[in-house]
Formats: sequence, structure tokens, C-alpha cells
Amino acid sequence: MNITRHYLTVHGRRVHYRKCGNGPPVLMVHQSPRSSAEYEPLMREWGEHFTCIAPDTPGFGQSDPLSIAEPDINDYADAIVEFVEALGAQKIAAYGFHSGGIILITALKRHPDIFSAVAAGGYAVWNDAERVAFGANYTPPFLPLPYGEHLIWGWNRILEQSWFFPWYDARPETRLSGAHDDPMRVEAIMREILDAGDSFRLGYAAVLKAPRDIPSPESITPPVLITAYTADPLHAHLARLGKMPANWQAYGVDTPEEQQAASRDFLRANSALALASYSEDQHQGFVEIKTDHFDGLIHWQGDRSSGSLMVHAPGRETELLDGNGLRIDLPGHGLSSSWPNEPPTDWSSWQAVIDAAATHFGITSVTHEPLPKGDPDKLYPDLTPDRFGHYLVTAWAKARANHFFAPWYEAKAANAISFEASDIDLDVLARETRAIIRGNAAKALHMARLGRGV
Repeated sequence: MNITRHYLTVHGRRVHYRKCGNGPPVLMVHQSPRSSAEYEPLMREWGEHFTCIAPDTPGFGQSDPLSIAEPDINDYADAIVEFVEALGAQKIAAYGFHSGGIILITALKRHPDIFSAVAAGGYAVWNDAERVAFGANYTPPFLPLPYGEHLIWGWNRILEQSWFFPWYDARPETRLSGAHDDPMRVEAIMREILDAGDSFRLGYAAVLKAPRDIPSPESITPPVLITAYTADPLHAHLARLGKMPANWQAYGVDTPEEQQAASRDFLRANSALALASYSEDQHQGFVEIKTDHFDGLIHWQGDRSSGSLMVHAPGRETELLDGNGLRIDLPGHGLSSSWPNEPPTDWSSWQAVIDAAATHFGITSVTHEPLPKGDPDKLYPDLTPDRFGHYLVTAWAKARANHFFAPWYEAKAANAISFEASDIDLDVLARETRAIIRGNAAKALHMARLGRGV
């Protein structure tokens, strides 16, 4: 089942969301520090029953952060409700896992009229000692450092959160049964942390500091279901919930699949009316492109009526381009889908995607960003995620050296190029590093352009 992606500006703030399926709407709020991408498998499953709407919460994924220095849980809850209202929904059912559930239950308490029901996968109820410890240790700043040191810290922090809970407290007593060392699972979360930057700390902190004031038993609220599977660290917290309103339920199950099934059935029994349409922006988004060799979503932004299309160089993306014209991320770059198979080195496959995008937007003028100087075999190092996250530092080193030498991999006086201090601003390098990591088809694009002389 296809998942589409959209942007919606809400009170001046960009919100990115995924949509899938048909039927009554279900809002799906992800945990920290993830994004709506974590729900893609579940959206395809639940799309048989619902129209699944999964936004990136403020500061995560592709959504802008809140314009508040230290937002609290109420700010995140209100932002979710504002998004639902901007979509055009007057009432909606909702599902959230861990911190997503805490945001939703806070939103339900503040705005009960907008929810038909809320299902939460796990609900943390911290004691005073845990609250103090988590507040001091769980959310340190995540800021870029000159030589990419922050990336190795981030990698190991994500890896070891599957080994211990809380992640910073490595003791025999805190071991988790689901420990792994799968670099692809860590890499998926690292990409989302690179998107969030230091916003991941703010979102986490708001959830950790949030009061856990379950409504009194006599309260009248929409129905709520809280479930947790046995291996979930929050399974033990079910016993901490205390007395709840009559239409609230909380119980444990054995597996994640059972937890999701229980939530699905609960939401089906308490769903809202289907919407005829959903709002989205018209100056940025995703378009579905189908050619002989590609079938996926192409990310675009800019002025659709400009008549011109700007295409980035290998290993770069639209965010790094200047100008008011329309810009797209090519397959295997930026936020666009990857090639279904090995990226092609023949230009005709790439041209077909560009032509299809240009036709969709009614554009006849296409400009390509210049190719970087150098040997493609050396310009694009292997960035396959490894057990220790070394590929991250490789990408950062390339982004930095790109501003000093051409080609970047030969540091000698003859290859020196001019640069400004602003070129190696840490936030600039962070964006460029992210583009390099996303650009898994960069070498193939370079080879294709060389072959065609583009």
C-alpha cells in the first residue's frame, strides 16, 4: 500500500506528514527521537482499516521546531491539535508509542473534543528519583563539533539504548533483553537524529518533565487504551497508573504485534468520520514519478510557476541550492525515494525521471549544478553503515575538505581553493554531511553525467 508525503504550514511552521490508506482518520504520533518514518510498516498494515496520518512532531523529521526556547509538553500537545485542525479534521482517533502516547494523552486532556479515542503503546510514570536522574542525564545537547565527534557519540548512544535502559546507566541490573548491534537499525535512527539536531533534546525533555496526572475516576473523557508488551521497559509502569476513568483501560500483552493489534481493534471500535480531503502546501512536497526504471516519490520545493528547474550535483540536494526556481531531489538523494535496484550509470534513466518531473510541473528549462572535480571512485567513499559508525565521520571529513581542496581527497597546495569562514560553519557542515549520507546514488549519477557530458 502506497504511502504519500506532504507538507502543511501551520501558524507559519512547516509540518511534514505521511498519509496512507482509506477510511476513518487515525493520527499516529511517533516516539522521540524518531519521525513518522518509524510508522511506515504499521501504516501499510493499518491502511486497510484507516486513513493513517503520521506527522513529524515539532523539530523532528522534516517538521520545523517550535519557536519557543524551552517548550513543554503542553506546547507539543497543542501543536498536534493545531495540525489536526489545519488538516480539516474536526474529530480524530489517535495512536502513539511511548513519548508519542504521552503527547497524545496530554492533548486529549487539553482538547478532549477533538479526539474520538486514544491508544497508547506504553505510558511512563516516573517516580521522583527517576525523574531527577533522567532530567540530569537523558537529554544532553546534540550540537555539531568541528571534526564530527558528536556523530560517534550519537551512534553509540543509539546503539546502547538497545542494551540498557536508561541508555546512560550501563549496569547488569539495567540490561535489556532485546540488545542488538545491527548497524542498519542504528543508522535509521541516526538519520533521524541528524534531521532533528538539538531539537531531539527539547522534545525528549518536554516528555520527561511532563506531569503524569491521569484524570480522576469520575472524569468524563474520550476512551483511552494503554497497553505494553512484556519486553517493553514501560511494561512495569502499567502498575503505576492507579485508578483511571471508567472508559480507560490498561493491560499488558506478550508481544509488540499483540500490542499493535489491541490498539488497532480499539481504534476501529472508536473511530471518527472519514474526511473527504486533507490539506497540504503547494510550494513544497512530493510527487509520484513512474518511469521504466523508477517508481517512487520525488521531493520538490520552490516556485512551481517559475518555468525553470534546478538539479543538484551528485551527493547534494535541494536544501543546499539557492534560487527561486523549482528544485528537485533526484532518486537516491535528499528526501526522494531510492532507485528500486542498483542506481543506474546510464544517463537515460536519470533523464527520464527529470523529464517526468519537468512535465508534471510544466517546465521546459532545466539547469544542472556543476559536477565536482575529481575521480568518481575517490570522490564518493563507501558510506555503508558499519558496526562502529565510522562512515559518519568519513562523511563529515568529506564535507569539510570539500571547502578546502578540489578534488577534496587530495590535500595539497596545487588543489587549494578559496573559502570563507561561513563555508565551514558547523550548521552548514551538518547539512552537507546529511546530504552526503543520504546520497547513496551519488557515484552512479556522476558516472551517468560524465557519460552524457551533462
